[in-house]
Amino acid sequence: MFFQIHSWIGIKLSILFFIVCFSGTLATLSSEMDWLVFPEYRAKVEEKLASKNTIVQNIAKAYPDGKIEYWTAMEVPYLCDLIYIKRGDQRTYVFANQYTGEIQGEAQLTFRRFFRDLHYFLFIPFNIGHFTVLIFGFLLLLSLITSLLFYKKWYRKLFDLKRGKGKVVFYRSLHRLIGVWSIPFMLLFSITGIWYFLERTNTADISETANTATPELVCAQTDSALFKTISYDFDYNKAVKAAQEVIPGIQIKTINPPTQMDRPFYLTGISEVPLVRFRANRVYIHPETYEVLKLQDAEELPTVTWLNDIADPLHFGYWGGLLTKVIWFFAGLAISALILSGIWISMKRKVKGELQQKQQAMGKWKYVNWGVFTLMMILMYGSAVYRYEASLGTFITISLGWSIVGFLCWYIFSYKMQEVVRKELREV
Repeated sequence: MFFQIHSWIGIKLSILFFIVCFSGTLATLSSEMDWLVFPEYRAKVEEKLASKNTIVQNIAKAYPDGKIEYWTAMEVPYLCDLIYIKRGDQRTYVFANQYTGEIQGEAQLTFRRFFRDLHYFLFIPFNIGHFTVLIFGFLLLLSLITSLLFYKKWYRKLFDLKRGKGKVVFYRSLHRLIGVWSIPFMLLFSITGIWYFLERTNTADISETANTATPELVCAQTDSALFKTISYDFDYNKAVKAAQEVIPGIQIKTINPPTQMDRPFYLTGISEVPLVRFRANRVYIHPETYEVLKLQDAEELPTVTWLNDIADPLHFGYWGGLLTKVIWFFAGLAISALILSGIWISMKRKVKGELQQKQQAMGKWKYVNWGVFTLMMILMYGSAVYRYEASLGTFITISLGWSIVGFLCWYIFSYKMQEVVRKELREV
């Protein structure tokens, strides 16, 4: 029974399972992909940071008809700050060098944004995509538990790789060996995924408990004309100083100008508290008086809030810098490989001598897999056109990437599979 459950998850939902796992794997090193592709995104690390007001002045000169929608520093110091500039309905990602204050370039879409959107919600809106992805947190945990129940004494087989007994035996043994070594990461990814599900559904009031409510202003900007330019006119240096006075040692990492006239400026950052994400430290600043309206100090987090704020660094592996991101990347590759190798093994086991085994293995669930995949692709290209206004080069890159994945899947699970099956039939 346990083996049947394990196989059902891995085969019937294989396409979606692979996309969720592999997109998360690529999202882990998406910032490094941006570094490789966008030379203007790179920053030479220096000791002293430029004045934030200087950066804003340069932004205002380059985009006089825009406004700052969001400002974030990357988890790595060798990438520029990323500033979202809104001009009408168009959003532009601007690369601002945090050390020199210069505006080095822009993009309509980055690898980081693309892979995180793909992994978060498959480009499917209205929370449907989010819950589709989050369900796989439960499925990954169930797949792990069932595998341990039918694979007896797995803890004694950390170095058990069978050789010299044929390819089938070797690949099955390799599949199990990778699975055993991936146990800690499968537990981590599944538990954090389940936590995201509980937070989004606000189970047991987790979301309300873990997230600090945004305070409303007592006297807000009432002039809409002034409000439109507030993101350029605001004194960012003064706000940073105010935040540092209430949370000593905080390094500001994100700034959210208000989107409504009754909302404050929202700053987050890192302090000496390890492991937590930027949002563990939150400071809300009045846009007129620069008074601190509310704060959340990472050193004083309740347990539920702390758990919520360590989920992202643990899930994506950026808590320890590039080293942990690379480790998490290869762990994600291993789990993705488990899905693909599991499909191969199941196909070989079920249909000895039947060339149509692939369709039979997935059964009617292939319509679910391909249906969601088709919807995802349509909405992905729609987002690229209407949301990101991506360039032709971006479209070519996206299409080429999916074409390579599609070709490899066809080659391995159709062409190569049929070749292997025919060879075995001749040997029989």
